[in-house]
Amino acid sequence: MSVFQRQDDDGVARGARALVVLPDFGKGGLRSAEARLEEAVGLAAAIGLEVCDTAVFRIRAPKPATLFGAGQVDTLSASVNAFEVDVVVVDGTLTAVQQNNLEKSLKTKVIDRTGLILEIFGERAASAEGRLQVEIAHLDYQAGRLVRSWTHLERQRGGFGFLGGPGETQIEADRRMIRDRMAKLRRELADLTRTRKLHRDRRTRAPWPTIALVGYTNAGKSSLFNRLTGASVMAEDLLFATLDPTMRQIALPGIEKAILSDTVGFVSELPTQLVAAFHATLEEVVDADIIVHVRDIAHPDTEAQREDVIRVMAEIGAGGEEGAPVIEAWNKIDLLDPETRGTRAAEAARRDDVVLISALSGEGVDALAQHLSGRLTSAHRIREIELGMVDGAAIAWLHANGTVEKETLNGERLTLKVRLSDVDFARFQARSFS
Repeated sequence: MSVFQRQDDDGVARGARALVVLPDFGKGGLRSAEARLEEAVGLAAAIGLEVCDTAVFRIRAPKPATLFGAGQVDTLSASVNAFEVDVVVVDGTLTAVQQNNLEKSLKTKVIDRTGLILEIFGERAASAEGRLQVEIAHLDYQAGRLVRSWTHLERQRGGFGFLGGPGETQIEADRRMIRDRMAKLRRELADLTRTRKLHRDRRTRAPWPTIALVGYTNAGKSSLFNRLTGASVMAEDLLFATLDPTMRQIALPGIEKAILSDTVGFVSELPTQLVAAFHATLEEVVDADIIVHVRDIAHPDTEAQREDVIRVMAEIGAGGEEGAPVIEAWNKIDLLDPETRGTRAAEAARRDDVVLISALSGEGVDALAQHLSGRLTSAHRIREIELGMVDGAAIAWLHANGTVEKETLNGERLTLKVRLSDVDFARFQARSFS
């Protein structure tokens, strides 16, 4: 049975009981301690843990052995015993020594924020590429720690089980095996990455514009993706509901075909191992023609979430002055009270890169599609094209792929003034309509 489950007296497996602890170093920032604790509880729930207690401890001088002070450890131990806790989640970074000492003192499993996020990703990864990336990230995380046993690599479960294991034996042998395993996985991932690049190159030659959805986890990217494409990608009120990238064809006003990509959600303090491991997948964002940053505008930490997303995008080389243009889709406006909504609407009206939407109700989604079309066709020029009336397929293609500004009929000849990009005009000239 997974360490994230416990078996009740009736024999039913349920989520393990968890204590979530936030070490507060008093650094301030855009997020309050309460907001950070709420997100940590959400991360625990995302892996199926039953959070039975929470705590926030102010840390003035981190203790090298346990991070927390002796009195704080005693308080945690009392909560562990009172609530029969199976796992303690520390929403911060623990060294291997701190983790081991806390497990000995509390007599239960302990996991830090990085480990928890890695477990979530391990359980959610569905594609071969996603699972390879998560396993590489997990092994990289473990490589610098006191390794228990890594027989978990042979388990048939979603996560990679680094909470379990029979004890710290054969550490050097394990580390050598980890290095060998990582080298093998990176070779496999390189093969898949080359295949993905070939697919991207083929789409570029097509060529169809590509649009990437990015945003903080649970901002509503998948709901918007489903709304725009009519797909049924998993969209739940759950952190990291989407992990593997999904691409679908969509039509926009004046654009017959575009490729929309839904990507993994970002989160504050995203483990560096994951950013590095998922770089291949996130190249879909780097190579996009336009990026839609979906924001949960109703969330109290929406500004802090925006900064986190921009930070990760900068790490992978997306956005910025040299990157693709970014449109902000301010989602969940249906959750705003009238006064706040009015304030947000006035703010959005002063900017040309913001659209207010509700992916749930569909409000504003048509305006977003129009905005995307306008951005993608902004470099289009007016072309004057003369066709015979019998060229119905060519006329229909121009209507589907460009913006027909004017049509003039002269006998059996039709002159169209069409706004087209250089690429689309070249496609039109090379296309056979017979």
